[in-house]
Amino acid sequence: MKTSTLEFEINPIDNSILANLLGTFDSNIRSIENELNIQIKNRGNLFLLEGQKRKLPLGERILLELHSIASRESIDKEKVHLVIKKIMNHQEQSSSSTTQSTFIKSPRREIQTRNLNQYEYIQSIRSHDVTFGIGPAGTGKTYLAVAAAIESLQRQDVKRIILVRPAVEAGENLGFLPGDLSQKVDPYLRPMYDALYEMMGFEQVSNLIERRTIELAPLAFMRGRSLNESFIILDEAQNTTVEQMKMFLTRMGFGSKSVVNGDITQIDLPTEKKSGLEHALSVVSDIDKIASVHFSHKDVVRHRIVQEIVEAYEKNKDSK
Repeated sequence: MKTSTLEFEINPIDNSILANLLGTFDSNIRSIENELNIQIKNRGNLFLLEGQKRKLPLGERILLELHSIASRESIDKEKVHLVIKKIMNHQEQSSSSTTQSTFIKSPRREIQTRNLNQYEYIQSIRSHDVTFGIGPAGTGKTYLAVAAAIESLQRQDVKRIILVRPAVEAGENLGFLPGDLSQKVDPYLRPMYDALYEMMGFEQVSNLIERRTIELAPLAFMRGRSLNESFIILDEAQNTTVEQMKMFLTRMGFGSKSVVNGDITQIDLPTEKKSGLEHALSVVSDIDKIASVHFSHKDVVRHRIVQEIVEAYEKNKDSK
C-alpha cells in the first residue's frame, strides 16, 4: 500500500512539555501509532508522520491536541485514548466544547463530560425529574449519575442521596447471606461506592452514610416508602421486573429526582420475566419531565478494547 508523509512543528519549544507529550519511552506516541497504523518520528519539536494519507492529518491533530493538554497537566494513557477517540469521531473540542462538554464539581475532583451523549445525559438529569440512561458498560452512566447526585447535595437541592440496585443474583432474597444489611448489599452497590469514594473520599462518605445522608439499599427494601427531597439512582435497572420498576418510579416524593440506568442487552432475569426497564421506556417516555439518553459503543470511555468488544457484540446481535 502506498504511503505518504507529513511533516510539521509543534511550538513553542519546551522540553518538559514535549517529554509529557511523548510519554515514558515514547509510550504515548506508540499508542497513537497503534490506533492509526502510522509511524511517528520526531527530532525535538519537529515531527514526521508516515502512513496512509488520510490518517496523517488525524495524527497531526491528535499530537497538537495532546501538546495543548500537556502544557496544562500530566498526560496519561487514559487522556491519550480519549483524545484519539475524540479526534477520530470528529468531535473537535476547540469548536464544540460549549455544546458538547460540561463540568460537575465534587469535593475531590472536577468531572468533565467526554462526549455528546454524556453531555446530554447530565443536562437531562439537571432539567428533568426522571432520566433514563440506556447503554453498554463503560459509557459513564453510573459514574456521572453519582457525580450529579453529589452536585445536587452540595447545592442543597436535595437532602440525601439514595443508591438502589436489584440484587438479581441473590433473587432479592438477601436473608440467607451472612452479615448485617450493609454487608449483604455491599457487593451489589460496589460500583457506586467506588464512585463516591473517588469524588468525596472514604471518610466523608462514611460519615454521610452513618448520618443516612447517603443511603444504599437493594430494590426490595424500597417498597412502601415515599422519598422526598432525595436524589435516587437505580443502577442495573434492566434486571428489574415490570412490577419492581413501577414500584420504584412511584417512590418519588416532593423535591426528588431519579436516574434509572441500565443495559438492555445484559438482562439477567429469567426468560419468562419481562425487563421493567424495557417496559418503562415504552410506557412513560412521552411524559413531560422524563428524559431518556441512549449510549452506544462509540461512547465507551474505558480501554479501547472495551469499546471494540461492545461493538463486536452489537454486530453479532444485528446479524442474528
